[in-house]
Amino acid sequence: MKKDEELLVALRRIIRAIDMRSRQLNKQVGMTGPQLLILHKVGKQSGVMVREIAEDINLSSATVTSILDRMEDNNLVRRIRRTQDKRKVGVFLTEAGEKAFETAPMPFQEHFTNRFNSLEKWEQSQMVATLQRIASMMDAQDVDASPMLELGSILDR
Repeated sequence: MKKDEELLVALRRIIRAIDMRSRQLNKQVGMTGPQLLILHKVGKQSGVMVREIAEDINLSSATVTSILDRMEDNNLVRRIRRTQDKRKVGVFLTEAGEKAFETAPMPFQEHFTNRFNSLEKWEQSQMVATLQRIASMMDAQDVDASPMLELGSILDR
């Protein structure tokens, strides 16, 4: 096999592994990876603002707002305007959201992060640089992405 084919096979394996884990997660807890990340953020910091969530998970505020809309429809969170400054909206877990937070698993990337952090710093840097270069070669450097391992549109579900 040629080197470019070996690389494409490795990328496809990564994509398939993420897809399989995403489907498993959605089946187990009925949430997407982005919803799970937001659930964990709000569960740990009740009243957090949308902007802070967006910065923490590296998505736009508009994207987080769309995800929160679905979570609110599913009675997992509620948004409350601050009385002192009506422009600021805090996000809180509902009772159902608190139950989901208590039982929800960490997203797939926790396993990956633990293994990545066990590598030497030089190896971590090499891997990051290589994947950033691949993203650039695929014209994907400006794609809105969060540090979550999940496939599909972040606005789905």
